[in-house]
Amino acid sequence: MRIAQIAPPWFPVPPTGYGGIELMVALLSDGLVERGHQVTLFASGGSSSKATVSSPLDEPPDPAILGDVWSDTFHALSSYLAIRHGDFDVVHDHSGIIGPAMASIRPSGPPVVHTLHGPWTEAGRRMYGLIDSYVQLVAIAGTQRADNPAVRYARTIHNGIDTSTYEYREKKDDYLVYIGRANPDKGPATAIEVAKRVGLPLKMIVKRNEPPERLYWAENVVPLLDHSIEVFENVPHADKVELLAGARAMVFPIQWAEPFGLVMVEAMACGTPVVAGRWGAAVEVVSHGETGYLADGIEALLDAIGKVDSIDPAACRDRVERMFSKDTMVSAYEELFRELVPG
Repeated sequence: MRIAQIAPPWFPVPPTGYGGIELMVALLSDGLVERGHQVTLFASGGSSSKATVSSPLDEPPDPAILGDVWSDTFHALSSYLAIRHGDFDVVHDHSGIIGPAMASIRPSGPPVVHTLHGPWTEAGRRMYGLIDSYVQLVAIAGTQRADNPAVRYARTIHNGIDTSTYEYREKKDDYLVYIGRANPDKGPATAIEVAKRVGLPLKMIVKRNEPPERLYWAENVVPLLDHSIEVFENVPHADKVELLAGARAMVFPIQWAEPFGLVMVEAMACGTPVVAGRWGAAVEVVSHGETGYLADGIEALLDAIGKVDSIDPAACRDRVERMFSKDTMVSAYEELFRELVPG
């Protein structure tokens, strides 16, 4: 098949640091090429892939303006104009609402699959309710899909990772790890409190690019930092894996309807159990009592950390290989594309 993949414009594909969506797009594009398909990847400058890369923007926008409508629109419109004049069998759009909105008003063209990478909001419910008859919506978790049963879905397909790039380690060191954005929904301040109360160092990989993230970090997290907390930003993949593989557990105290939470999968691939808030897709990604624990509130999180040594690292790795691997993800999208492409 001749497949167009449209990545968001904000980070290169694959990402050099933060960028879960971009990592998934990179793996999917490469995986489809490896299976013999002709793939064109529309992504910002600096991207690399086994697919043919087309970059409407020479470089990603400044991270401080993430979500800027002008950058988003230029990238999406440039991609769809190229697709209109190209020769594709199917389009797979990972961008925000602008891309699928454009796709829904085309008079003709190849079918468009749109993966829902974000949470449901009231504005999103209204918009996708208008376009779900024109594009094929893919949920990334059953919990995300259940949160809005009013729209039509083509599939639920979990995000996947290339497990060969994640070191599996049974022997753990005495520290916890946290990965997430600097906002209250992701719970970085809660992660610090948990680590301090259980008496373990905490290594934090954080994203704090946008002004609200920087403000939240300065006001709510900086006052909590001390010698037991190490903070990392924009770490290369190998460094992230090293931190994940050595941790006794990942603490992921989310307080929102997490659409998927790829970092939980990355931790489990390293044999590292996850202690997460009982929100969103965490209940689907983490097998409670087998690959980690789901907990509500500080006291429950503390109790869960006290039990992580009972989790078998091999069970964590096995769950990822069975349910959240690159091959599983690529196969599911390939099957969907074949159903949509005539002949």
